[in-house]
Amino acid sequence: MAGAPPLKKPYFQSKDSAERVDWKKRSAERKEERKRWKEAKLIKALEKQKSKEQEDQEQQAREEEEAQRKGREYTVSVALPGSVLDNAQSPELRTYLAGQIARACVVFCVDEVVVFGEQGEEAKTVEGEFRGIGKKGQACVQLARILQYLECPQYLRKSFFPKHQDLQFAGLLNPLDSPHHMRIDEDAEFREGVVLQRPSKSGKGSYVNCGMHKEVQIDRQLQAGLRVTVQMNKTHNSESRVYQGKVVAPHIPRTKCGLYWGYNVRLASSLSMVLAECPYKEGYDLTIGTSERGSSVDDVCLSPFRHLLVVFGGLNGLEASVDADEKLDITDPRVLFDLYLNTCPGQGSRTIRTEEAILVSLSGLRPKINRAFGKSAT
Repeated sequence: MAGAPPLKKPYFQSKDSAERVDWKKRSAERKEERKRWKEAKLIKALEKQKSKEQEDQEQQAREEEEAQRKGREYTVSVALPGSVLDNAQSPELRTYLAGQIARACVVFCVDEVVVFGEQGEEAKTVEGEFRGIGKKGQACVQLARILQYLECPQYLRKSFFPKHQDLQFAGLLNPLDSPHHMRIDEDAEFREGVVLQRPSKSGKGSYVNCGMHKEVQIDRQLQAGLRVTVQMNKTHNSESRVYQGKVVAPHIPRTKCGLYWGYNVRLASSLSMVLAECPYKEGYDLTIGTSERGSSVDDVCLSPFRHLLVVFGGLNGLEASVDADEKLDITDPRVLFDLYLNTCPGQGSRTIRTEEAILVSLSGLRPKINRAFGKSAT
């Protein structure tokens, strides 16, 4: 038909598309699905974080338990008369004898060495002059001085030990090579050091010489010349001009990590003062006297203790030390001690020298101490 508009192409729909799609509903469903997916992902991340935190806590607990297991709470002290040096015939032999005593104490991890007098010596420090072999009152001071010198790390000796005749033959002695005698490049958590006379900025700690290539700046200001135990920071900036660390108590390496950290030296005027002037608040809770007249060490079991003291006699035994002590009204030394032991029963020599007695006695007591604290005796 002329002038009529063209017919449109017919629109065909399949049966499946007969119903229109509700896009709003589909969009809402997708949003809800994404929301559930995000929530599930978040829950999974939270569970993973919680699991990691739990693992970290367990790891920390294991480390603390391991550190507690490694740490050593108890101490071992040794007491002996300074007169043992009178058994040596020359200054060289006196010095070497002192070195043998120091080596024996370090080998068996002795924490305190007490040198007591048998003639009423009142010396409390190692300050004094050498007056020759066998002079009254000098054996204790000389022995204590040599013991202190050997215990001190080599890089600190010039700071604490000026030239002295008592130490003139110290260069002949074998080094103790104790764990706190560090090499210059040795990487360690703890180090011994001396506070330097060097100014530092306000709010900053003092500088300490710890025997390293660089000095260590600690966390507080201390008087110059003090000997300190420093715990080094685990992370060091190699480009920094100093290392960083903090001062800790000298017993921390022993109680926290089980490290042997040398011995302290104490002077006592008599045997009774060894016990009366104990540096520990609770005192020695287990004391052992050693003598060939004591009970056999093989028949003894030790109970756990906090502070153990093992006392050795001089040339004439503990009996002579008791007789020389005017403050003691006893004749039998066994009443002074919890245990009075013969640490070398069946000995083949009539006498055992004190430096030998220390090795023999501590060797016999070591497995008993380990068993008392549940450690392997091997």
